[in-house]
Amino acid sequence: MKKSFCNIAFAVSVVSVLSGCATRPPAPVELNLVSFNDFHGHLDATKFEYTSYADGIARSEQAGGIDHIAAALQAWRKEDRDLLFVAAGDLVGASPAMSSMWADEPSIEALSMAGLFASSVGNHEFDQGRAELLRQQHGGCESNRADKACQFSPEFRGAGFTYLAANVLDSATGQPVLPAYKIAEVKGIKVGLIGAVIRDTASLVLKSGIVGLSFEDEADAVNKVIPEMRAKGAQVFVLMIHEGGETGEPFDKPECSELKGPIIDIARRLDPAIRLIVSGHTHKGFQCQVAGRTITQAAMGGHVLSRIKLRVDPRNADVLGIDVRNVVVKPGQYPPDVKVTAFLDAARARSTEALNRPLARVAVRSVGRKASEAGESALGDLIADSILTATRDQGVQIAFMNSGGMRQDLDVGADLVATVGQVQIVLPFGNTLVAMDLTGAQIRELLDQQWVRPGAAHPSVLQISSGFTYRWNPALPRGQRVLPGSLKLNGVAMDERKTYRVAGNNFLSEGGDNFPAFKLATNKRDTYVRDVDALSSYLISQDKAGKPVGNVAPAGRIQVVQ
Repeated sequence: MKKSFCNIAFAVSVVSVLSGCATRPPAPVELNLVSFNDFHGHLDATKFEYTSYADGIARSEQAGGIDHIAAALQAWRKEDRDLLFVAAGDLVGASPAMSSMWADEPSIEALSMAGLFASSVGNHEFDQGRAELLRQQHGGCESNRADKACQFSPEFRGAGFTYLAANVLDSATGQPVLPAYKIAEVKGIKVGLIGAVIRDTASLVLKSGIVGLSFEDEADAVNKVIPEMRAKGAQVFVLMIHEGGETGEPFDKPECSELKGPIIDIARRLDPAIRLIVSGHTHKGFQCQVAGRTITQAAMGGHVLSRIKLRVDPRNADVLGIDVRNVVVKPGQYPPDVKVTAFLDAARARSTEALNRPLARVAVRSVGRKASEAGESALGDLIADSILTATRDQGVQIAFMNSGGMRQDLDVGADLVATVGQVQIVLPFGNTLVAMDLTGAQIRELLDQQWVRPGAAHPSVLQISSGFTYRWNPALPRGQRVLPGSLKLNGVAMDERKTYRVAGNNFLSEGGDNFPAFKLATNKRDTYVRDVDALSSYLISQDKAGKPVGNVAPAGRIQVVQ
């Protein structure tokens, strides 16, 4: 009996232990994502200046490049074959010449080869208009850039990834022009990826290219699609949004605490189901916590990738934790992705001959975008002068250039000879020049708008051509900072009642960059001369005349007084 009792007791004990094991919670499922933003067609590695939080050392080194991005992804997929590669817009547009000269088709193809799954659109995806964005998504050769489209390859099949835009609607139908979301099943968990773009996109691109589109409030549009996604089985929600913020903290500091900007208000108004936000637009890397959500952004140009790990309860798909690491993409860190490397080599070979062709001699090795206290830059002076020269036959007296349209400094070699590629990278948009009439009063109003541009995050001082000068006082109220009577043309005070012929690019002429005064201009005439062609012609003519142009410092056309 004792033996039998012991056997029974042992059996009960074993069952109890086994029952306890059976009720132990299952291990969390780990979902791995890699994200980036604002690639801007940077197929090659470029200089990245940064200070790492880990050691506080300031560095300047080559980083990024689609070949090195693909190599990193290949290595990380060996750790997790289910890794999702996603992005937050501005993958193309304002691109270096190796991409822009082929209508950004090499960048679209290379990102597809690297396994990009989905991306929100960015404002730069609309640079060439709605039809061109849809061509980049779906493929084909019918383009408003006939001189560039399908020139890299006779057939363009479109993106192998999906552009998402919950808040970009067709004004006639009220429906999104692109999918609002995409659902991926990863390790048994259905992950809902939602895309959105900065609501102020209409002021950042050519209005003629987005006729019939409306850009809605980001949070409202995202929240609106959550019920539909749940009905389709989505369990974990990730927002990729081309809008961001800024912080003075290092790009790789865990859980930064000083984030500022539009993304904060958006995050606070989102459905609680969204725990992870992949952001873009501001180009600065960060990884922060806001209102119980993780917000991450990588540095622009492919310099940094965000490695994201979500721990999810498999029983109810609750997100138990999110870990983010922003890592620098360093050349040679991982074995190459043979396919992507071969593609990039081919793109380089196709582009090198055209891009390396000498164009003209300039006066200095670097004509920079760095602005003076007054807001003027040496490069701005140079480009404004080239616009004035190109439009003089239209009677133009003053030329303007928006600072945001200048994407790189004009840097040349020791021989001071600028190549085609070095000039193209400065003005990659290919905007055309427009001549128009403004009164003296309207020009003063335009200049005062530099500090009161509706919807703009920062002041943006217009660059001006030779012969035009003015003064402004930062102590005066916004909208009244340009000093009355200080506007002069060739040393003569301008008459507010008189009409003057001015020129700018077609983006500005439509009121772009939040300068509505340009919309009031009359007698507009598009010359169809591209800004980059005007700059090239100006450099060539000045070189032939024995007067190479370009300065290290701005000329002092704009003066700030206290």
